[in-house]
Amino acid sequence: MSRARAYLDYNATAPVRPSVADAVARALMLPGNPSSVHAEGRAARAALEAARAQVAALVNARPEQVVFTSGGTEAANAVLSGALRGRGLPNPTRLLHTATEHPCVAAGHRFTDTAVDVLPVTADGVIDLSALEARLAAHAHETVLVSVHAANNETGAVQPLADVVALARAHGRVLVHSDAVQAAGKVALDMARLGLDALTLSGHKFAAPKGVGALVLAEGVTLESPLLRGGGQERSQRCGTEGLPAIVGMGEAARIARESLDGEAARLSALRDRIEAGVRALAPDGVVFAAGAVRLPNTLNVAVPGLDAPAALIALDLAGVAVSSGSACSSGKVARSATLAAMGVGADLAGGALRVSLGWNTVDADAACFLDAFERVLQPLYKRRGRAA
Repeated sequence: MSRARAYLDYNATAPVRPSVADAVARALMLPGNPSSVHAEGRAARAALEAARAQVAALVNARPEQVVFTSGGTEAANAVLSGALRGRGLPNPTRLLHTATEHPCVAAGHRFTDTAVDVLPVTADGVIDLSALEARLAAHAHETVLVSVHAANNETGAVQPLADVVALARAHGRVLVHSDAVQAAGKVALDMARLGLDALTLSGHKFAAPKGVGALVLAEGVTLESPLLRGGGQERSQRCGTEGLPAIVGMGEAARIARESLDGEAARLSALRDRIEAGVRALAPDGVVFAAGAVRLPNTLNVAVPGLDAPAALIALDLAGVAVSSGSACSSGKVARSATLAAMGVGADLAGGALRVSLGWNTVDADAACFLDAFERVLQPLYKRRGRAA
């Protein structure tokens, strides 16, 4: 990728790795349908199943637990349709989710308003476990579905999934789902150790093509009424001919992410901390969100009082730096962050929030480019206050 610009918006989407693009190109040349029994079909099936094993390995699951989808949104919507069944429980009749969930969860479910409880988070954006315990106790007579993301897409705050599952198991009639879209490939995820019933992924967040994702179901957990029904593909959990090239790309990206996880986490954490230190030096009154929580190694969300995020985004873009002000799933709109509001951040401060997110192709020069451009963005603000940035 050219260094003419500094791309620092990996939480929106990660550029495809060259080896992933090569894998996609090879898969495009496979003529067979994975469901066909002839040699061409068997070759396509072999490529599909190899990718399934690679994705499963990323989250320490068995290949047969992985169901490919068009992305994280479809996967989450399928889980939250009320059709999840497992551990001898009937369909869930109540949904509990945190106030900082991605819209694919907060707006992607099929529960009625009266059957949904929104759980509060701390000032650092971490689930309030006492509130979860209280709500589980209050609904002990129901089958409850709890949905807690593994890490927040805006602040990078990592959620205590093991504690969430422990509380759920203590109350018996509970299934637990995690939207792991932002965490996958950045921190270790162990489906078996965490004890999750369902986990959802999106390939383009870890350098696979856009338009492919996966639903990972614990053994014995199924979708009783899948969103897409038809020819029986994906063990009838998601019918329709599989998008083989994108799936193969997701498998290759998952393989690389798994093999490079520890080294990349350390590298990106150091680079993120360098940027954070530079921001604090340039803007001593700046606020780093979720600073007291465990965060994804690649994510920094910061606001400077008086800074206007939309104007800052344009100025940074013109300076050759791509960042965002929060979730990229709002049709290009810059709106007030529901995540920051749930964390108790005032509208004025939240209106100046900028998210910097790093990835596999981020280098020191990108960090320097951002800090240089950010300093120039701050100059008019501090000039109005009577001091230089």
